[in-house]
Amino acid sequence: MGKPFHIAAALAAALLALSAAGSANPGRAVLRLPIEGGRDAAAPDGWTIREWKGRADIAVADTEIGKAIHLKSASTSTAIYRDIDFDISQYRYLNWKWKVASLPKGGDVRIKNTDDQAAQIYVIFPKWPVILNSRLVGYIWDTTAPAGMAIPSTKTNTTRYIVVESGAKEVGGWRQERRNVHDDYKRLFGEEPHNVGRVTLMIDSDDTRSRAEAFIGDIYFSKD
Repeated sequence: MGKPFHIAAALAAALLALSAAGSANPGRAVLRLPIEGGRDAAAPDGWTIREWKGRADIAVADTEIGKAIHLKSASTSTAIYRDIDFDISQYRYLNWKWKVASLPKGGDVRIKNTDDQAAQIYVIFPKWPVILNSRLVGYIWDTTAPAGMAIPSTKTNTTRYIVVESGAKEVGGWRQERRNVHDDYKRLFGEEPHNVGRVTLMIDSDDTRSRAEAFIGDIYFSKD
């Protein structure tokens, strides 16, 4: 998988500058992460691309479900994030759709040197000092690790993963997902969660030196 330490480091730089557009309106029933713009490999409006290894291949695509973020990896590790500030106890559920077109060969979140996934979505909870203590809950589509598994990162002790989808059986088809992030956080970290500060989408195949491709869209937090 990705590089959660770097994700937390990037969060530190922007933590005190969350945009007004990314702040939650407590009267809304749904907090949607819009996907607009982003043609010709540019970041979608309101999103920022990060490159940990190699050049990012991330853009907005028109798909069967509407606009989605299209991520590709060729022995690279890249991410795209959006800052958003809200109380997870008010909007407990993360909803999204994703489709994997290609899985990194031999990827396995349980093993440090094969920790690559085609599709990853992280909910990040800033905690001072941000670079060391921010908590990350990652929902992933792994090549090998079985669906339903919850596992700590092999690279940092502040990241926990839940394998939502696994293997090639559903490759090429859209999957609708829904997770109670509030309860997942409490179960994984054994504490009450702080406010959410960022959502990050990621793809990597650098550890396995292979390729991966995925689409992620229709991303929103809901009260129920």
